Amino acid sequence: MTFKMSYPKAAGFAMAAVLSLGGAAQTALAQNQAGDLEVLQVVPNFYVIVGAGGNIGVQIGPDGVVLVNAGAADMSDKVIAAIKKLTPEPIRFIIDTSGDPDNVGGNAAVAKAGQSFTQSANAGPGGAATDMGGANILSTDKVLDRMSAPTGKQSAYPVAAWPTDTFFTKERPMYINREGIEVMAQPGAHSDGDLMVFFRRSDVLFTGDIMDTTRFPVIDTEHGGSIQGEIAALNRIVEIAIPSIPLVWEDGGTNVIPGRGRICDQADVVEYRDMITIIRDVVQDMINRGMTLQQIKEANPTKGYRKRYGSDTGAWTTDMFVEAVYKGLTAKK
Repeated sequence: MTFKMSYPKAAGFAMAAVLSLGGAAQTALAQNQAGDLEVLQVVPNFYVIVGAGGNIGVQIGPDGVVLVNAGAADMSDKVIAAIKKLTPEPIRFIIDTSGDPDNVGGNAAVAKAGQSFTQSANAGPGGAATDMGGANILSTDKVLDRMSAPTGKQSAYPVAAWPTDTFFTKERPMYINREGIEVMAQPGAHSDGDLMVFFRRSDVLFTGDIMDTTRFPVIDTEHGGSIQGEIAALNRIVEIAIPSIPLVWEDGGTNVIPGRGRICDQADVVEYRDMITIIRDVVQDMINRGMTLQQIKEANPTKGYRKRYGSDTGAWTTDMFVEAVYKGLTAKK
């Protein structure tokens, strides 16, 4: 695989055809010759795959490969090919940051291409047998519930795509490739099953859909998401991430990888958090003055940020974001 190398500095625009670096990170952008995916080297042992749905994190080392998300189902072959070009080591774990299709759609195919540490049959929840030795899939119990569907209903995903290792506590620590990995639950932000993943030695924090530099954050109120939880999650990211201080003129500090869009540093997260907080407070003030949801939408509480993050079309519009904020602030407690 041939990489076309470039070294962009902090960029203020969202990722479109090219994923730009934000903050103090300085890395190499590489076009995957096998397809329309892009591979970005963040630090020597950590990459991001772009273009397969949501961003995919790739940690590589002597123990194998740890993925954060598997991408969309129709991009699985290209994702697997891109990983094989980075390393001959097997995929050991897939960590799902939420149950969204652009994160978990590729679970079955990508896990099948991997190899668990135990080399035993991956029985999956409920004992349904899958292929021998496939990679483990880790997520919260809420994600498993959503992917497997209630009893008597048709599951949206095959058993092979379901998480095989779940937890309901605050954190699931791991130690792989000589690195501590903190898999941290952050429920009630984007959804009730959100995860953030912090690679401590690499100093890389993967936020999942809690942060999205291409648009206002998607708050899935039907599945437990809320504006207050979103702000709490962003505050937690700010607390974890380390800025490039005191040597602010040097590239350094924690690389924060959002669910979609460019890589950020702590200052970028602060700016994004402040933007969401300001909109929350504006909407709350309008609610206190007795305005209806329609009146609030017409008053444009996102003014000043709409041009950069908003959209009137697509899967997540500005009106949908404002409605999610309104619902969160008026919900009965």
